[in-house]
Order: sequence, then C-alpha cells, then structure tokens
Amino acid sequence: MKLLLDTHTLLWWLAGDKQLSPAARWAVEDKDNPVYVSAASAWEVTTKHRLGRLPKLGSLGTDFAGEITRQGFLELPITLDDGQRAGALPGDHRDPFDRMLIAQAKAHDLALVSNETAFDKYRVIRIW
Repeated sequence: MKLLLDTHTLLWWLAGDKQLSPAARWAVEDKDNPVYVSAASAWEVTTKHRLGRLPKLGSLGTDFAGEITRQGFLELPITLDDGQRAGALPGDHRDPFDRMLIAQAKAHDLALVSNETAFDKYRVIRIW
C-alpha cells in the first residue's frame, strides 16, 4: 500500500513520539509500503517554524529534502491539478495543507497516515 504521511505523522515519526499509533508505525515501517511526503508538508513545517510554533526541528528545519531521503521516504510534488483538486474539495475544512493532502491522496491512490478523523468524510483511506 502506498502511504502519504500527514505532517504531524512525519514529525512524530522523526521524534519517535508515542502519539504515533501502533498501526501507523507498523505501516510506515513495512518496507513493502512506499512512503510519500508531500511538498505541502515542507511548506507547513517551514511556515510553522518561521512563526515559532515548531522551534525544535533539527535537520528537518535546515534540510527537509535530505531528511526525507535519509528516512527512505519519497517526495510528492504539488502539481497544478493537485492545486485545482484541493481548491475544489467540498466542505468547510479550511486548512489548506490538509486539503492538499486529501486531494493528493485521492488523486494518487495513497492511504493517508493521520489521526485526523475529519479526513474520513472525504472518503480517503486513512491509517491510524
């Protein structure tokens, strides 16, 4: 199964945080599952770091792409089609980063690894 990490999942994975569910950890650890990280997560992490909401990023703050590669994860760029799909999603979910991840998961047949139950109404496969 191809996976797309929500930003909090990526941060918890890198920190070894116990908030990461056993099912999520197992899915990411399974070498048969390609793991993607969206450019939206780089944008979100960098924005939150700049605003002082993520002060301790380590190498993720200075070398996001390198850290993703070191983890064996794959980069998922944002395309114009992804942007259009994210903007056209129905509903009142206002977080642009979440909307992009939902659109990319749907378009690229990816399971979202996230604790966000709000994603379920968009009919994406969600692992948690």
